[in-house]
Amino acid sequence: MNEALQTLPIGIQNFSMLRQEDFLYVDKTGQLLELIQNGRRYFLSRPRRFGKSLTISTLDAMFSGKVELFKGLVAQDWVERQAQNPAPVLRLDMSIMDTTDTSLFARSLEQSLMWRAEDSDITLSSRSNSNKLQELLRSLYKAHGPVVVLIDEYDKPILDNIGNIKAAEAMRLALRSFYTVLKGCDEYLRFVFLTGISKFSKMGVFSAMNNLRDISMSAQYGDIVGYTQPELESNFPLWIDATARKMKLARENLLERMEEYYDGFCFDGITRLYNPFSILNFFSEKRFENHWYKSGSPSFIVEYMKQHAIQDPESYRHLEVDQDFADSQEIERARPESFLYQSGYLTIEKWEGQTLTLDYPNREVLDSISKMYLENVYHVEGYTTIGSKLWRALKAGNIGETLSLYNTALAGIPYEDFTKQSESLYRALFLMLLRGAGISANGELHTCRGRSDLVIMFPERVVVLEFKLAHTEEEIERLKAEGLRQIGERGYAKPYDTDQRAVSAAVVVADARKRQVVGIEALEGEGA
Repeated sequence: MNEALQTLPIGIQNFSMLRQEDFLYVDKTGQLLELIQNGRRYFLSRPRRFGKSLTISTLDAMFSGKVELFKGLVAQDWVERQAQNPAPVLRLDMSIMDTTDTSLFARSLEQSLMWRAEDSDITLSSRSNSNKLQELLRSLYKAHGPVVVLIDEYDKPILDNIGNIKAAEAMRLALRSFYTVLKGCDEYLRFVFLTGISKFSKMGVFSAMNNLRDISMSAQYGDIVGYTQPELESNFPLWIDATARKMKLARENLLERMEEYYDGFCFDGITRLYNPFSILNFFSEKRFENHWYKSGSPSFIVEYMKQHAIQDPESYRHLEVDQDFADSQEIERARPESFLYQSGYLTIEKWEGQTLTLDYPNREVLDSISKMYLENVYHVEGYTTIGSKLWRALKAGNIGETLSLYNTALAGIPYEDFTKQSESLYRALFLMLLRGAGISANGELHTCRGRSDLVIMFPERVVVLEFKLAHTEEEIERLKAEGLRQIGERGYAKPYDTDQRAVSAAVVVADARKRQVVGIEALEGEGA
């Protein structure tokens, strides 16, 4: 008889609910215990859907001494001792506040403070939120001892207004005056932990609060949220087996594909992580899909993409930056690579000395960023329909139909988006269409004699494309011949000669004046 699968905690951010209803839980209390024992003031930035809110909820339960929730967990003994003298906890979730403007935000924040005061039979008489916070902390301290402060999504009011710099600045000032109280009330505090998505606004908001330890890129806490490979395999063995059976894959093959699709997030240069939201939804659906993207692209990312000169996705692959690249002072000064890192689209590939190399963590993120570009930067309509037709044409090795579909997509892009034409633009757009359709493709793959523009992989076929851009009618034929010679002489298709797959290779020439592909030439002797 098959052992019952433990319920997946999809969308569950409340630790008490998770434990009381016996949802599957990956025990992170050991990491949290280390956090508590090694300091008192922390800040952690991580992308959305990564487990920050569950971490806040878990810390709340630990300091509150809720022993019944920790049976069998690493922190059980500590919580049993803590239960003898529970700490008062002030927990604020900025994601539930009204961030329409500073006035409505102030009212939301005031209400949260008042509710927390009522829970402890405290009446607040102060008028401003900063004074209310100070009064609440002092009252809790006098009644119950040193206070634990847990603030989730500290930067949400700023990020919600990123499209309006004036409004974002106003939110920053409001938050700065509020958070600064925490430093002035240090004598009343036992432990402080704040989470958010961004680091770049931390300097502005916390400019006067320099006693927070930023553990966002600390190797000591690299796995405090997210799932490592050992955690995945030890906590989900039955789900792995059930999914492998459903998808008709060997267990090892399933794990390899999961690693390619969902693993790879890294914030310390060492620890590789899975996004919990994607993993839980993958096991539930038993299909490789872009669960993170489908959960909704935050408006602040879309607004940033519209207003800043973000280059095509390929330009950020294997990008070298200084290790402090994410520490710019204000939102409007954040460089695109910093913004994409904060929001989870870029991650640390390696960390050598004071230099970081950034890349996309996995196929899910690479496909998702391509979709975001197509929708919000190039405004390609119907790209999902075009993508599915591309998949069929490429799988059949039909290069002519493939490029005809590409021209359909190009025709739908506004003229102003073609102001800076280049080979790389046409290659990047084609690559984004493929990835947006979930097709495995790589740009600029290196061989011993050069690098090919584009390689598209199917189980039964490999397609190699070389892109050229003609500015005059006379250049078209010359560039066709040049591209064919390049593919042949540099052996772009050679690595696939012996792997039993059909190989299609072609030169694709785009006309800069017409903004269309006007020439396609297949390499003699190649293709199905």
